[in-house]
Amino acid sequence: MLEALAHNQLKDLLHRSSSKWPHNLTLSRLVARSLRRRDKTLIQLDIASRDFWWIGLLVPICLESKSIVLVLSARHRRRLLNVELPRLKKEGLKLACWEGLSPPAGEHLWLLDHAEVVVALERGFLKTRQLIFIEAELLSERLRDAMSIEITAADWEKLTRAHPSAQSALIQLYERLSRRLFSQATRVDAHIRMDCSEILALKDLIGLFGDSPPPWPAVMNASSESWASWAELDHKTLNWGWHLKPLEPLHSFLDLLSDQPFLLLTASTHNFALLSDLSSLACTIPVKVKLGGGIFQEPIPIFAPRRQPLPNSELYADHLLVQSRRLILGRSGITIVVLDDFQLRRKLTSELAAEFGRRVVHEATSPESNGVVCCRWTWWLKHQDQLPFPEQLIVALLPLASVESPLMAARVEAFKRQGRDWFRELLLPEALSLIPPAIAPIRDSHGRIAILDGRLRSRSWGEQVFHALEPWTPLHRLLPG
Repeated sequence: MLEALAHNQLKDLLHRSSSKWPHNLTLSRLVARSLRRRDKTLIQLDIASRDFWWIGLLVPICLESKSIVLVLSARHRRRLLNVELPRLKKEGLKLACWEGLSPPAGEHLWLLDHAEVVVALERGFLKTRQLIFIEAELLSERLRDAMSIEITAADWEKLTRAHPSAQSALIQLYERLSRRLFSQATRVDAHIRMDCSEILALKDLIGLFGDSPPPWPAVMNASSESWASWAELDHKTLNWGWHLKPLEPLHSFLDLLSDQPFLLLTASTHNFALLSDLSSLACTIPVKVKLGGGIFQEPIPIFAPRRQPLPNSELYADHLLVQSRRLILGRSGITIVVLDDFQLRRKLTSELAAEFGRRVVHEATSPESNGVVCCRWTWWLKHQDQLPFPEQLIVALLPLASVESPLMAARVEAFKRQGRDWFRELLLPEALSLIPPAIAPIRDSHGRIAILDGRLRSRSWGEQVFHALEPWTPLHRLLPG
């Protein structure tokens, strides 16, 4: 039986090497069971497991790699190819991996990123295959990015060249859209939501001429109700890019998730958003397991003073600057400052640079040894493995998505149409899922966290944020050095 073989193989391997995570034998049996039974399984790992779980996942796959697709991010692919496979090879285990859009003919483990798995689904390459999704708590977000469509000025030119008889009508439509979009902009390089009626008018016009060059066929297939659509303006060139993203990308995988076996591996136990997405598809998962604990974690010091101003207060920008100065002053290690608001981030970055000079950078992976990196939450999550462990993380704004974003506004409207609580079922769960992986490097460096967002203490849902930060200890005052 595969479970017993995987257990014995891993047990021998663990005897020859050390492992900080005590659940690898359990994980290997669960993975082997899922592969043997070809069922639907969700395994939720405590964030303390970090990357210690790889060996428990890969040993069963080494014994049964046929027809398995591993869907993973670029960071995890680098980890697999550069660290985990050489480690297995050193222990006498070999795992043949296949990369690319063409499916393997032999017993290879097929590696795909999220963009590649979308293409493989469209081409029918995933039938009869068992899928394993790593970091499944981010699955919807990554599939949404992979399925996104971007239309540039060059794409409009290709369309007019493909249909010269409609050149005049297309140019008039483009100019009318340009005038309206730029007249609606309230700031430079704004993002303006596209009106559904104008999208339908464009689809009707294109539909008269038959085949069009890519990416226009994808635009034709994008439903106005299930896709978010907005324009990103460039005031320097007076051009604009048209962006489209699906609201519920998992709906495209409905048949796949209903009919085929899969294993979802999450790096967090805060998976309300993922479970909600699967529930909306009526996709039941018979096997759900939480693995965690066993690794003692030092409580992380958190500086979160009471009575801080709220983000919509006139005092908030000054509050951020004053507190950030205090936190950065005298620090010998790297400081990460995370906030998603572009205008506020640009202002804070420039003001800190005026104070601390070249120590302050914006979304750069090569700061000085005592550098300050100002960035978005998603940038920090994507690039944290390319930076040394930071000494402190300053949370200027909690990662609650702004409803001013055209994408989030469209998603919120969809929730309202369904009569659902868009804050507690959408914004808050997605924010909570970002917090544990964002603070993991701070735990490794035994650093500290400062949360300067006044909503943490003044809103009832702040307790859920504190729960996502556990274990932690309050830091009541800032001490020199």
